[in-house]
Amino acid sequence: MSAIANALSGLQANATAINIVSTNLANLNTSGYKDEQVSFEDLVNQSLTGFATASSVSGSTTAQGTQQFTQGTLQTTGNPYDAAIQGGGFFVLQDPSTGQQVYTRQGNFSVNAAGDLVSASGQMVQGWNAVNGTLVTSGATTNIQLPSGLAQPPIATTAFSLSVDLASNAAVGSAAGTFSSPIQVIDSQGNTHTLTVTYTETSANNWSYSVTIPSADVQGGSGTSTTVGSGTLTFDANGNLSSPGSTTGPVALSIPTLNATGAPMNVNWNLYSAAGAPLISQNTTTSANLSNTQNGLQSGQLSSMSIGNDGQVVATFSNGQTENVAQIALASVANPSSMVQLDGNSFAPTGLTAAPVIGTPSTGARGSITGGSLETSTVDIATEFTNLLTFERGYQANSKVITTEDQIVQQTIALIPSA
Repeated sequence: MSAIANALSGLQANATAINIVSTNLANLNTSGYKDEQVSFEDLVNQSLTGFATASSVSGSTTAQGTQQFTQGTLQTTGNPYDAAIQGGGFFVLQDPSTGQQVYTRQGNFSVNAAGDLVSASGQMVQGWNAVNGTLVTSGATTNIQLPSGLAQPPIATTAFSLSVDLASNAAVGSAAGTFSSPIQVIDSQGNTHTLTVTYTETSANNWSYSVTIPSADVQGGSGTSTTVGSGTLTFDANGNLSSPGSTTGPVALSIPTLNATGAPMNVNWNLYSAAGAPLISQNTTTSANLSNTQNGLQSGQLSSMSIGNDGQVVATFSNGQTENVAQIALASVANPSSMVQLDGNSFAPTGLTAAPVIGTPSTGARGSITGGSLETSTVDIATEFTNLLTFERGYQANSKVITTEDQIVQQTIALIPSA
């Protein structure tokens, strides 16, 4: 009977192993899934005789599956709320019905009707939300809730710069001796106005300039344009701007009261970079506008949100600006294999699990987060099919042992003479 018991334990162990392999194969395409590795242990019967101990191997314990937390491949999806972990750590989730905190590597998130960032199984993603535009990650984590109806107010232009190369070989009074640089500035209500800087060569290495705005933009304006500033630019023999000098400061422009806002504008024209390099030069070439910048900003409406690198949730506005509205948290677990697997490809700590340490990505033992990507399953189909064949052979062998032992028992019984 011991042979049957041994074979029966082998049947049970191999059946469990086949079930683990089938679970791995079923999750071949589950993002963030970590394959289970099957392990067997021998079952030892011990008997005591006097002071001596005798032991003999008697079968196999039920096979055990251990989660292998190896790194999966990161696959770009382009979905705005997908996120993948490169390195250690887990996303932190909270069950909305029980309040239980669980952990996962699966990052195919979405936004529910209430604006919460949730996992595929509806659990709340944990992290930090920006308050009044400020993101602080030193406090306790909470449900990440994405704001709706965000808007950015306009910012009036207070300074602009023009990078221009003027023709040193232009003849005074010729068409080449006059050149212009238009630039748009923004008022306090987000309206745009075009300022035009016109350069006119007056003599070798000397150019006069005037800055104008369309008269229709200002109150009491007459004619086609209204002048808001004028002066002279002088260049040295190398074509570098020498006057006004870098220590003189920017050219202050005073724009009369605007029709759009009922208020004037004061704007500085920077002739030099922050490092003191002249932005306007003179060379033997055709006059050209190279670049321009201004520090005003039109109002912007929220156009999209997405998870960026390191798990920051970024809002993009219609004016091209971005704003960080939330930060996804990660938890590091020293012994993740001790956790128990739950539905939804998530894990819960057990009594043997070291306390999870929650923080921002790329700190401590926590990996980095890549937005718009998912971590693929670590299941290797070739390995799993090889294991499946091995466990099936083990199951068949133990089944054969039971059949053979039954035949031996039947034959033995047949040898007993009937009464």
